[in-house]
Amino acid sequence: MNEMTSERQFLETLYDAFNKREFEKIFAMMQPNVKWANGMDGGFIYGRDAVREYWRKQFEVTQGQLEPLKFETDENNRSIVTVHLIVRDLQGNVLVARTVKQMFTIENGLISLFEVGDSEPLNLI
Repeated sequence: MNEMTSERQFLETLYDAFNKREFEKIFAMMQPNVKWANGMDGGFIYGRDAVREYWRKQFEVTQGQLEPLKFETDENNRSIVTVHLIVRDLQGNVLVARTVKQMFTIENGLISLFEVGDSEPLNLI
């Protein structure tokens, strides 16, 4: 199995877990000191616990779904995933529906850095 295939499978597992809200599975896929893009407010958060708290707050007021459309690798060896993002309020009304690029740096089999190509924060909460 080549590296691109295994990274794609790794990321497909990640998106599947996210959409099923299997967050502990995702945390196990991150470096303990992961640097994670804050898509709601901009900037970054650091570490698994910060990501856990970020998602807890996010899912108190919204429900997000991510559909991977395309997997690529850039010149910096980051995995680039084009996704269709849908964010709904708790009543099911669509707040955001757009295509975004998400970038992952994977080191020693775990995510060390997550970035969002469309850097405009959603500002939903």
